[in-house]
Amino acid sequence: MKNDIVSMEIIENRIFMIRGKKVMLDRDLAKLYGVETRVLNQAVTRNLERFPVDFMFSLSRKEIVNISQVVTCSKIKHAKNVNAFTEQGIAMLSSVLKSKQAIEVNIQIIRTFVKLREMLATHKDLARKLLALERRYDKQFRAVFDAIRLLMTEEEKQKRKIGFKAGGKKTER
Repeated sequence: MKNDIVSMEIIENRIFMIRGKKVMLDRDLAKLYGVETRVLNQAVTRNLERFPVDFMFSLSRKEIVNISQVVTCSKIKHAKNVNAFTEQGIAMLSSVLKSKQAIEVNIQIIRTFVKLREMLATHKDLARKLLALERRYDKQFRAVFDAIRLLMTEEEKQKRKIGFKAGGKKTER
């Protein structure tokens, strides 16, 4: 999708894990949508019933300070209020922000969240498969190592004494 208005990489870099949820901040969304943060938050406030706590929540002062250490823009640490939107909240934003750019960006953001979810599912599936292989092959490798150790000890037992000793007797190695 080369004609995407915003690249998935840019969106991925603006997704944070806060309170165990993947969210995007109002400031980042406003910038992507081409509106001021104040305008985005006003639209949300006018339609607050569309944004329950699992769609959007305000960050605590401590969360804002923590995020400000990660975000390159230091203005965020002085912000009075920062809203975080989950994937469902971002989808709901499309019903309150109706500009062409907002719609196109929203579609791309939702695609990015879906891609991240698919990647996570793939990683979990790969991790499960790897664990299963480890368990299965660990026993096989243990048997191989045990067999090698057994061969090594048998070889030591079977070592012949070589050499000559004065008087015709063999010497030990």
